[in-house]
Amino acid sequence: MYMASSHRIRRVARLTAALAGGLLGVAAAAQAPRADQKIILEAVPLEINTRDNTAVFRDVVITQGDIRIEAAEAHVQGGLNFENGQWTISGNVRITAEGGNLRSEKAVVAFRNKLIARATITGSPAEFEQLRKDGSMSRGRANTIDYETAGGTVSLQQNAWLTDGCNEITGQQLVYNIRAQSVQGETKSAPDGSGRIRITIPGKGAPGTPCTAPVPETKP
Repeated sequence: MYMASSHRIRRVARLTAALAGGLLGVAAAAQAPRADQKIILEAVPLEINTRDNTAVFRDVVITQGDIRIEAAEAHVQGGLNFENGQWTISGNVRITAEGGNLRSEKAVVAFRNKLIARATITGSPAEFEQLRKDGSMSRGRANTIDYETAGGTVSLQQNAWLTDGCNEITGQQLVYNIRAQSVQGETKSAPDGSGRIRITIPGKGAPGTPCTAPVPETKP
């Protein structure tokens, strides 16, 4: 049973990669190590408590390399040295990273060793998009989106939906790699089928869809 289950998971992964079609792309160029890049904070301080190592800011902009985080407000735990802090940001949250954009009303950003390590955004829904090298747009939404900077992945969790404007993939959890511009389904062993994904590919006779090839003009 274990071998059959493993075979099924591998088959689903291959099928997802094959049918994702436009969601597969060329890997992004290597970037400078983020560990060598400084963190810049721009904000209006409302409260800084050095005894409790906490702070509250308004109109927050945090940048490190190509990562940019914007929000109306931030509540900080762990201090301002970015060694091991956690920032809860809210209000028109915008995160730009590696050519992708994340949007929500709330996010928790974790800093580790002076690095932006992870951002977990939540919303109704939280949204993601990335302009691909071929000019098409990958878009996704879910109740929770977890952006992990080291691997360059966004994990869409709970009511996850992802599309390139043509094919659509839905499931309880999908993982999209920003750098490789590829998507994979995360299967889960659950009796209620929560690990299942659905891939929708429009038919050839669907005019006006982005995946429909233009009809060549015929000359009289």
